[in-house]
Amino acid sequence: MSTPCVDSRELRNALGRFATGVCVVTTGTADGRKAALTINSFCSVSLDPPLVAWYLNDRAPSLPIFRTSGYFAVHILAADQQELASHFARPSEDKFAPYSHRVKAGLGDVPVLGDALACFECRTTAIETYGDHVMILGHVERFSYGSESPLLFHAGRFMEHGAAA
Repeated sequence: MSTPCVDSRELRNALGRFATGVCVVTTGTADGRKAALTINSFCSVSLDPPLVAWYLNDRAPSLPIFRTSGYFAVHILAADQQELASHFARPSEDKFAPYSHRVKAGLGDVPVLGDALACFECRTTAIETYGDHVMILGHVERFSYGSESPLLFHAGRFMEHGAAA
């Protein structure tokens, strides 16, 4: 079965019409390496057992750290955390340095950011390749949440309550 030619930029534009939440995912390894990045590809998979998934480009520099850590934390960002989302979306030698006062050690010594709208600390249960991305599946072992409004991403821009941020 052949696939029709698809303009990847136009496909991305069409997919961008689906509004998503904005998350920062963090991890760390026993030898002290840490990684973090901003994503909008997070979803609930199951309540029993409690499973979540997120997706990462298979060429991402942080992928080897996520593959070996065994744990990760997903932080759903609140509407007033656009600066945090932008910071973790950019490459940096030490992404945690400006936020060291807000970071605590979570399960598996994964860096956990304070003040997120919700945080899910997970044990990695599977990493599977699909096309040009990998799906990282995790068993939720601890979580917390607040009641603020979420930061949203739509059509290539951050949004708050349906208005551009």
